Amino acid sequence: MEITRNGTRHSNKGPAEYFTGQVRVDPLFPAHDPARTSGAYVTFEPGARSAWHTHPLGQILVVTAGSGWVQAWGQPVHEIGPGDVIWTPPGEKHWHGAKAGTSLTHIAIQEALDGKVVDWMEKVGDDQYPNF
Repeated sequence: MEITRNGTRHSNKGPAEYFTGQVRVDPLFPAHDPARTSGAYVTFEPGARSAWHTHPLGQILVVTAGSGWVQAWGQPVHEIGPGDVIWTPPGEKHWHGAKAGTSLTHIAIQEALDGKVVDWMEKVGDDQYPNF
């Protein structure tokens, strides 16, 4: 058994190459062999969002606070809020982030395939981001 105490995991700034705006990633748990599931607590400041991306084995988001958006490529934008759980299937191109006027926090859970949990793509343009 392993217990990781609160305050021992260091926050990281979401890299500007993969995010628009201010994003903080707080690791929750790494994958431990033979398991390949990891998780993080991710906070998007108002208007912040991820770039388009896919996950080789899918992703689960559990929204814990705030209000935001999620969209799969070619599909409508969906509003998300506390208690919502989003399943993104393997290989589905998508993005997620906060609304313009509020922050969004979610727990992200994903599995690694050959050590990789995400494939990053182009940023979500201002013309693609809902501003209402």
